[in-house]
Amino acid sequence: MALKLDIKFDLKKVPKGARIAIAVTPAVIIAILFVMFVYMPKTKEIKKLNTVISAQENEIAKNKTIAAKLDILKVENDKLIKELKELQEKLPEEEGVSTLIQQIAEIAAKADIDILTWKPETKKAHPSGIVEEIPFSLTLAGTYHNLGSFFSSLTRLNRIVNVSDIQLGDPKARKEEAALNISLKAITFSAVKEKGK
Repeated sequence: MALKLDIKFDLKKVPKGARIAIAVTPAVIIAILFVMFVYMPKTKEIKKLNTVISAQENEIAKNKTIAAKLDILKVENDKLIKELKELQEKLPEEEGVSTLIQQIAEIAAKADIDILTWKPETKKAHPSGIVEEIPFSLTLAGTYHNLGSFFSSLTRLNRIVNVSDIQLGDPKARKEEAALNISLKAITFSAVKEKGK
């Protein structure tokens, strides 16, 4: 046996407040679903993206500051490279010793000093560990004033040369001055080669 329900629903008989509630309820449900499933997730995503954008803007500002200093750093780098070259001339690696011999020979010739002997000695490590000492002995012949001129020119070399144990002896008449035999010890320095060079 089938049951048949015949329900007639007359909307006009429903109270006005209930009719408004029935009309508004779908819109409220749609609004709630929109807020929960669209608006809130998008708001979170926007906050995350704003955080990323803020971090990137900070990075850009930082890099702009660095870029603004680039020209200053280039000038400073060029200055430091120039200073390094000057220091390397004063303290070259061991290969520069032959150049030093040639420079000293030229200075002696200009000062009218004869180099009789040049005796290299065993090089040794300097206590600093940064440089090596390269000692040598010289025997020279010339006048006292010419020796002063020789030493004066020696101080203007780009290379560091320390002179010690100067001994003057065996004076012999030479024009108006006495020619002397001069012996001295000298030390120059070379940079220690970096490992892997």
